[in-house]
Amino acid sequence: MVIQLNLKFKKPLSIFLLLLVTLIFGLSSCSAIMTKCYGVKKIKPVKEQIIVRFANKYNIPKNDLYELDTSYFNYLFSLDTIRFKKQIKNHYQPLQVLYFGNDGYLKTYLVNCYAGGFPNLKWNRNETMTTFPPKQQAPIDSLISLNTQMKFLKPLSQSSNLSIENFDFVVLVFWNRFMGRQSKRLIHFVQLNNKLEKEKKVKIVYVNNDNFFTKM
Repeated sequence: MVIQLNLKFKKPLSIFLLLLVTLIFGLSSCSAIMTKCYGVKKIKPVKEQIIVRFANKYNIPKNDLYELDTSYFNYLFSLDTIRFKKQIKNHYQPLQVLYFGNDGYLKTYLVNCYAGGFPNLKWNRNETMTTFPPKQQAPIDSLISLNTQMKFLKPLSQSSNLSIENFDFVVLVFWNRFMGRQSKRLIHFVQLNNKLEKEKKVKIVYVNNDNFFTKM
């Protein structure tokens, strides 16, 4: 699934919300029926208790649960939207997994629009998730470092202090309520994949982005 956004417009939101209604899965357009088949729900603001409730359903540890600050949108579009058009498109997708090495830059990148599949996104297509870190899926870029990404992570009331020191990998999992079972399946694949690593230290951070998509 890929969300397309006209990079000439930072606002108004009506353009963005219209495009969200007509989500595009893989390379083909989708109808309301298809979005229902994928389990996509209506986008709406969520309070912390809702985020926590869905985190429990998706097996997310509360101390590793964060929220994406809505100012991240303005940051993305403060970048060169012509030079970095494709990279920016990837970084505003609803489901993403970013594997950062201890140098603070991306080593592996998973994004919903490269997964394909119906009626579920195929995160393990071409055995992508059979190694740790996963095999390359989306194009790697150096547009946003881990330190920059962390500036937009808001802790919830039970979140632990986020420290990235002494980890070989820091994994950011972007998920949401409105993508329903697609979020749940992604988290499941990430957690299974993490079990493949027996020696290196890995920190997984779960970032809810529901409000990011309602406030842009």
